[in-house]
Amino acid sequence: MNIEQSMKIAMRHYQSGHLSQAESIFKEIIQLRAGHPGALHFLGIISHRRGDNEIAIKLINKAIRTNAFNPAFYNSIGNIYMAMNKHEEALDSYRNATRLKPDYAGAHYNIGNIFKVQSKHDQAIACYQKTLSLCPEFFDAHLGLGNVFLGQGKHDEAIACYQKGLLLKPDLIEARYNLGNIFLEQGKYAQALVCYQKVLSLKPESAETYSNLGKTYSGQGQHDQALACYQKALSLKPDFIEARWALTKAQIPIVYGSDDNPAECRHGFSRELAVLERWLDTNQIESGYSIVGNNPPFYLAYQEENNRDLLSRHGELCVRLMEDWWVKQRFPYTDPAQDGIIRIGLVSEQIRDHSVWNALIKGWFQHLDRGRFQLHVFHTGTVQDKETAWARTHSTSFSQGRKELHQWVEDILDKQPTVLIYPEIGMDPMTAKLASLRLAPVQVASWGHPETTGLPTIDYFLSAEDFEPPGAQDNYTERLVSLPHLGCCYYPLMVDATEPDLSGMGIDSKLPIFLCPGTPFKYTPQYDRIFIEISRRVGRCQFIFFTHRFRELSDKLRQRLQRVFEQAHMDFSNYCVFIPWQNSSVYYGLMKRADVVLDTIGFSGFNTAMKAIECGLPIVTREGRFMRGRLSSGILRRMRLTELIAANEDEYIALAVRLVQDAGYRQRIRQHIEAVREDLYGDLMPVRALEEFLINVATNK
Repeated sequence: MNIEQSMKIAMRHYQSGHLSQAESIFKEIIQLRAGHPGALHFLGIISHRRGDNEIAIKLINKAIRTNAFNPAFYNSIGNIYMAMNKHEEALDSYRNATRLKPDYAGAHYNIGNIFKVQSKHDQAIACYQKTLSLCPEFFDAHLGLGNVFLGQGKHDEAIACYQKGLLLKPDLIEARYNLGNIFLEQGKYAQALVCYQKVLSLKPESAETYSNLGKTYSGQGQHDQALACYQKALSLKPDFIEARWALTKAQIPIVYGSDDNPAECRHGFSRELAVLERWLDTNQIESGYSIVGNNPPFYLAYQEENNRDLLSRHGELCVRLMEDWWVKQRFPYTDPAQDGIIRIGLVSEQIRDHSVWNALIKGWFQHLDRGRFQLHVFHTGTVQDKETAWARTHSTSFSQGRKELHQWVEDILDKQPTVLIYPEIGMDPMTAKLASLRLAPVQVASWGHPETTGLPTIDYFLSAEDFEPPGAQDNYTERLVSLPHLGCCYYPLMVDATEPDLSGMGIDSKLPIFLCPGTPFKYTPQYDRIFIEISRRVGRCQFIFFTHRFRELSDKLRQRLQRVFEQAHMDFSNYCVFIPWQNSSVYYGLMKRADVVLDTIGFSGFNTAMKAIECGLPIVTREGRFMRGRLSSGILRRMRLTELIAANEDEYIALAVRLVQDAGYRQRIRQHIEAVREDLYGDLMPVRALEEFLINVATNK
């Protein structure tokens, strides 16, 4: 048998995965012809596949010395260096391959992979695009290009790449999985569901896919299915901390179904939190920090209970995981600057046209004394608008972009803030991670998310006198600071109202209109009876709800309310209308046309109330036990409209009924709102008090 025939037989064994048989024949070839480059090359590849990388490199280098003009040899040795994380050596090898063969698609693809690992995104994109220009059917290049776009947050481009790759190779699992992740992040739950189910049909033991499927079901309001997915993920991968974390948080549904018991859900959260605490006591998870801020216990706040103890336990876990990460990073210690300047750092995802910005942050930007304070802004969000641009021009420094955790930490430490303010904690994973670290001598939270953070790293909570009940300190792990009045300097948005097309929305203009603008998760089952009682006393009327951008959540609320009306032997369609969310001008037009806005009970609405006041629309509210349930009542009290603040649900119902049935009373309330609402706007007392607080804590740190 000649050498050429032996090579063909050896290659058949190699391609069939029979490495030992192939190796024996390649060695026989070497004995017949010392230095045979092809045999040496494949002996090197076999050694690499067995993990003997040093031997593999020696064998392929020997092949190159025999034949220095074969680009495949350089590509193979590049693959070995890549596996050894020797990126520069791999890059040199791949470039040698492309110099010998400029149209070597595989080598261009491999160079792109190196640039992707090195976060050299533009160079990686160029390499993948070069690969695809040479070989459009190279499905892995579509995948690689999609992954770079995904890392840049360019979701539309990533989706297009993944879909092209899947057309070429429908079982390209990573593309399907990443596509599901994008749809999940965008709230396109039905599309994410299809992707994850397809992945599981190809890879049924993927714990990560089950975990993300759980998030998908949770986003759709399918509570039981979400819990089952997390439990399945843990059965496949018991040390999967992300699934354990998600299982704990998922005990609290986003929107309660008809059969959900909020008290039982709360007990489930506490139980699973204890399981998680014990598990972390006996398991060291190197990447545990990555789950901090994911699946936050955000929806716990919508239960009208004191959450201090539960959130304190949660906060301790967050800080514990972040401390493990911090110790390993070895950030250089820098003494705080002693130049007499008070450096205020502000960390927020919402430096844009958003309720947190409009209610809280913008007033600080407008009126903090820049002669005494520097304002360094760390905008962790990626959405930018005219408010973002305005904020940039009014900041001492402004940092923004899609950054990794260590980059944000470096940015913050570099500015040496004396006081670090987090206007909202719990709405953004990155903000939660940063808030769980000690990055400034004094760290402060505020009521962008009106609930205690539970984090031992947060020293103070900025609230407002008009919002807090007696004994409010008991509701916080932080030291409570109640600024005067509403605690903020707010200005009306001055939106031009557009006359709404009521009939086009399915609204009967002849009937009394109750506006119910709360998000679906603000409506809890124990208060559903309010709509029944109002309907019974008023007769035909319409409650106008707005469909959430995640429609499934509104659907779940609709189904629950429909069941309540059916139980009361009333036709749900005669009373409740769900309309799409409207732009600001139409929304203001609806407020001017409605009779009453019904504040959500237990978790009130500040921005909603302010918009209603701007439109002269009466508000009915029931004063809550906690700050988060007293936002509207605080505004009404500031306007001397305590008669619209109910002490209980029965008073709430009676007020709502009176306002629609007594036109004279309703008109008197409207006139009072128009006469006194200017008192709410441009209040500088909270800002001056904030300045005094900042000076005090900065000088006594």
